[in-house]
Amino acid sequence: MPGARIEHLVTSGTFALDGGTWDVENNVWIIGDDEEAIVVDAAHDAGAIAEALGGRTLRAIVCTHAHNDHIDAAPALAARTGAPVLLHPEDLPLWKQTHPDRAPDGELAEGQVIEVAGVSLTVLHTPGHAPGAVCLHAPELSALFGGDTLFAGGPGATGRSYSDFPTIVDSIRDRLLTLPRDTVVYTGHGATTTVAAEAPHLQEWIDRGF
Repeated sequence: MPGARIEHLVTSGTFALDGGTWDVENNVWIIGDDEEAIVVDAAHDAGAIAEALGGRTLRAIVCTHAHNDHIDAAPALAARTGAPVLLHPEDLPLWKQTHPDRAPDGELAEGQVIEVAGVSLTVLHTPGHAPGAVCLHAPELSALFGGDTLFAGGPGATGRSYSDFPTIVDSIRDRLLTLPRDTVVYTGHGATTTVAAEAPHLQEWIDRGF
């Protein structure tokens, strides 16, 4: 069994896009062991995330996409820890809305493997909620870190700029619902779900234009 474990932190802040602002709570996921970790989505509170990390080495700050509520604390966390911020390049236009003077440190790409604490996380490019949206599949943990691509009950929102409903449905059908059915989906907001729980609803999502 791998020594890595999954830790969960909820942070609060705002989501802003297209002239609107909404209060939100975000899931921050820490994957690692007692020595090292990665953070998936550094949302809102760099101090709280750093405290949760303790003295561990932070290997990377992985952004599932560049909506401000998922990246607003990333530069501050990087400055505190020395960890690189990684983002898919297709989300750079969104990133620049929040951090115009600070670029990410590295790019995420389809099939890229990030290793930490004896487990491998494979990057899956899953556009739709955002052009550069990605998920991280960790088969050794039976885990998918899905950002805002897939939630308990349906796909992520596609009603704002840079999003597209048919594209997110294709991403979920072709990239996520093909994973083992017992894969737990660790979401960007709210409760976890599983591939098995969401797979039966695909046609319903299409019919509803979720």
